[in-house]
Amino acid sequence: MKRIWALVLASTAALFPQALLAQPATETAPDPASPFAVRAAQVVDLLGGRYPYTEFFSSAFQQAIPLEQFQAITADLTAQYGAPLAIESASSADGHAGTLRLRFEKAVGTLEMVVSGGPQQRVEGLRVTDVKMLSDSFAQVSADLAALPGRTAFLVAVLDGEAIHPIAGTNTELQLAIGSTFKLYILDELAAQIAAGRRKWSDVVPLSHLSFSSAATANWPVGTPVTLQTLANWMISVSDNGATDTLIHLLGRDAIEARMRSSGHSDPSRNIPFLTTVEAFALKGNNFADLRTDFLKADDREQRRLIDVNADRLVLANVDGVSFDGKPRFIDRLEWFASATDIARLMRDLRRRNAPAALAAMAINSGVAPGTTRNWSWVGYKGGSEIGVLSMSLLAQRKSDGKWFVVTASWNNDQADVSAETLVAMITRLLALTESWKP
Repeated sequence: MKRIWALVLASTAALFPQALLAQPATETAPDPASPFAVRAAQVVDLLGGRYPYTEFFSSAFQQAIPLEQFQAITADLTAQYGAPLAIESASSADGHAGTLRLRFEKAVGTLEMVVSGGPQQRVEGLRVTDVKMLSDSFAQVSADLAALPGRTAFLVAVLDGEAIHPIAGTNTELQLAIGSTFKLYILDELAAQIAAGRRKWSDVVPLSHLSFSSAATANWPVGTPVTLQTLANWMISVSDNGATDTLIHLLGRDAIEARMRSSGHSDPSRNIPFLTTVEAFALKGNNFADLRTDFLKADDREQRRLIDVNADRLVLANVDGVSFDGKPRFIDRLEWFASATDIARLMRDLRRRNAPAALAAMAINSGVAPGTTRNWSWVGYKGGSEIGVLSMSLLAQRKSDGKWFVVTASWNNDQADVSAETLVAMITRLLALTESWKP
């Protein structure tokens, strides 16, 4: 299997298989003539646009990460951390795979690189695993978030039993669209029903409701038997919408809404009725313009009635994918909403529920590069996105003292799409600052 990594601070299972991340146990300064050392010397010029992309990367890498995408990623890195200046150190055990420390104007990044053994010695994998700002603060991250187009909010808080103690934050009570982060409310209700003895994680149920944009269940036959734990793992780790909608129908819309209220959501009406992903996609589409108009002007009771009486129309076959043309669609009205404080309360609810399977689902995908979590004993994550919407939320236990923290940030722009790489970088900085925070 080829090592194909992108130069980003995020986990994307399709491109970054975890089995390929392990490096040889002992790395030393490479032979200057080794393939690794030769390519390492070209990295600064590559990122600065002075060395040809097509001569640096293997054909497999180029197919997975086309030039335009690579340029967008490197431009975002430069915007965040300044121009790449120099390789501070390089180490490799075999002259082909190893680690680089790259100095930017404002930060130092750790990169993993793998060079092929073929005659052209092209790079098969290049990945930023960690970036440390040379001088950073919560105030600086707050200013950088505030400078982004649209609306932003963030919160870093320490959990102490039932108490949530804010460390840093901006617009912490602002209701913003959170995309698939809403799926944590479903996970919370599932764990609660299991704790009450109504269900078991091992229960086998049919995959009952397929949905648009499902990474795990796309094109699966309706009725495929799956366990509740499998559905939860898919819903959280790869944000599978078919698994999500199956769980909403199984657990009950009313029960999830009640769980959302009991967790402390400050404006639950924003999410009532609690829409399935198919319902949300359908209502955003052009072929539901009439129903959308009625839905948006209705109160909670009438919205629920409209969903119920149109249940036969609000199905995957009627989702109008053509409507999603690269512009945000009704993200201030047709979405799932929460404030940063609401998310912190939800994370508190999940932690105190102490359901190992639920926490395990959250830990499958940490949302940030592996190198950024090495000083944390446990990291759970859920993010959400659609055009114009990004949200990232971490629940993490610090290795040094066992304290639990919530790190969450959301970014909405109803005029244009937003950059995932930018918000990942912000969350990574917040996590690094939280790692060293002292009361």
